[in-house]
Amino acid sequence: MRQHHQEPAPVGEGAVPGRPAAPDRETGPRAERADGTGGAPVPRPRRAPAASALTWLTPALLVVGLGLWGVSLPLVDFRSMDDFGLLDRLPVPFYASLVVLTAGFLVALRRAGTSPGWPLVYCVALLVALKAAPAVLYDSVRYPWASKHDAVVNTILGAGELRPGAALSGNMSAYDQWPGFFTLNAALVRAFGVESTAVYLNWAPIVLGLILLPVLVLLYRTFTEDWRLVWTAVWIFQLANWVGQDYLAPQGLAYVLHLTVLAVVLRHFVRPGSAGRLRDRTALDPAAASVPPATTTRQRAVGVLILSPLILAVNAVHQLTPVMLCVVLAALCLTRRYRNLGLLAVAGLIMLAWDLTMGRPLFMETLGTLKESLGRLTQNSRAGYAGQLTGPGPELAGKAGIAMALAVVLCAGIAVLARRRLTRGALPLLLASAAPVPLFAVNDYGGEMLFRVYLFGLPGAAFFAAAALVPAAGGARRSRGAVVRRRAAAVALPAVLLALTAGFLPAYYGKDAMYYTPPAESALVTRAIDRLPEGGLLLATSGSFPQALHRYDEVEHWFFAEQELPENERMLADPARYLADRIPPGTTAHVVLTRTQDIYTAGEGLLPPGGFTALRDRLKESPLFRTVEEHPYGIVLAYTPSTTTPGGAS
Repeated sequence: MRQHHQEPAPVGEGAVPGRPAAPDRETGPRAERADGTGGAPVPRPRRAPAASALTWLTPALLVVGLGLWGVSLPLVDFRSMDDFGLLDRLPVPFYASLVVLTAGFLVALRRAGTSPGWPLVYCVALLVALKAAPAVLYDSVRYPWASKHDAVVNTILGAGELRPGAALSGNMSAYDQWPGFFTLNAALVRAFGVESTAVYLNWAPIVLGLILLPVLVLLYRTFTEDWRLVWTAVWIFQLANWVGQDYLAPQGLAYVLHLTVLAVVLRHFVRPGSAGRLRDRTALDPAAASVPPATTTRQRAVGVLILSPLILAVNAVHQLTPVMLCVVLAALCLTRRYRNLGLLAVAGLIMLAWDLTMGRPLFMETLGTLKESLGRLTQNSRAGYAGQLTGPGPELAGKAGIAMALAVVLCAGIAVLARRRLTRGALPLLLASAAPVPLFAVNDYGGEMLFRVYLFGLPGAAFFAAAALVPAAGGARRSRGAVVRRRAAAVALPAVLLALTAGFLPAYYGKDAMYYTPPAESALVTRAIDRLPEGGLLLATSGSFPQALHRYDEVEHWFFAEQELPENERMLADPARYLADRIPPGTTAHVVLTRTQDIYTAGEGLLPPGGFTALRDRLKESPLFRTVEEHPYGIVLAYTPSTTTPGGAS
């Protein structure tokens, strides 16, 4: 009988997802019977040439990609970053490594159903290649504001207690009101015997990313049996996660906990009789997974009890994430499949109980501001203080971020419309991703709501974007439509992945000139704050520089340029008088102006071009301020009021 040769399933089409293809066979020597007279021909397995090539090509590309990445790191001159941050300091081998890793991932994706381990290895390699460079290279903390969290941990260790009701400078008491993340890190500092979290702070994106990988896989496998779709969604999620919320901060940990709760709910809280035709394979997209088995009321009640400590942990770690969790659980109630009002009630009660006890001061303050922010969609969706990035690097970073968000949403929209049977099965994931959007109407969250809504909507958006690029497997029979989809995917998938990679780099690294601070600058700031007596006042243009909140429980802080640009322009007309009139009489005050502040205020549009230099020079020339210490990376000025100067009595 004539035998057919079956090649490995391509990205666009192949065998049934999750099942190995039947092995190719050829006629072998006749098997001998027990009596030695021989017998019928026995089929003998033979590996197809294409499959054999994929077997060695997958690890080879991984080794080459990681090798190029490792070779590139010593060539990165990060200390001389300027307009484009780290982007134009990364050498050609670094960019080549990402291209090679993408090619290797696409090769591994062709056999994802039979070898799902290789796409996992490639996703880990991508995480390292994208985000580990600062951890390996930088000799100081990336993201100056991350040192604020290090200061909180040090303060908790020094005080030995939490002070949620204390009136601390810069509203820092909020960190004692949601202390879960900081007490955990205080315990880690003690357990590891290190000086502070600064020792491992830059590695947080890698650690959190590794923890998040199995959670994403569990989430996506709830809605699809196609491993190609699962790993492509994970890959897109990593490329599109450029918002920088995975550093050592409460949001990163709370995000992992939030998605963990969501994954458990989607897999184990299905109501009996709610799936309907979604349990019938003929009604499903070929790649879709059947609805998970239904659970009884008693099982769901036990599930609520099991999830309650996890929900409590979310509330102990972060202010906004519990709101996101409740909004998502409410959205899931719109489907009969996950209509669990008991779980929503428990999550809401835990959040309310925390807000009215530990978090009461900030909660009441936030309620007081809702009247001003409620319904102001344009204002609440702005990014940062001024909302106008300036300079080549920040402008490119902003445009790249917007372009990537639009690209992911566009691809996801195509899948929602074109693969309606998959959308029907994965409707809960779609609702969970869209649920945070209405929060734009509530508050701006300090100019961060835009990024948080994007972050919480990203898992579902990545899944549907992947569904647009990885058509369902067509089985052995190939229709004309299946062939067209396969050929389109063969072009679209690598093109989109490379485009997202190209967008991630400026969005994530385009502003690193304001994210990296030389250790000498940090030392200058530390010395300046240590000179201040308890109750003294530190003035700076913004809080985005390392050690800005050093001794925040003993020293007051005023970041005077964190306001709208018109007010800052009025301040620049006579900065010495502007500051002197607002310093409380009898207060020992120091002004610290550093290189990082200069870059940040210019890049974020807080000061006009040349404004920082004018500010520094005018303060130096004023008799109201005396230079204490000056270096190329910063200057410290002491406020020296005259007894005859109005508003400046000592």
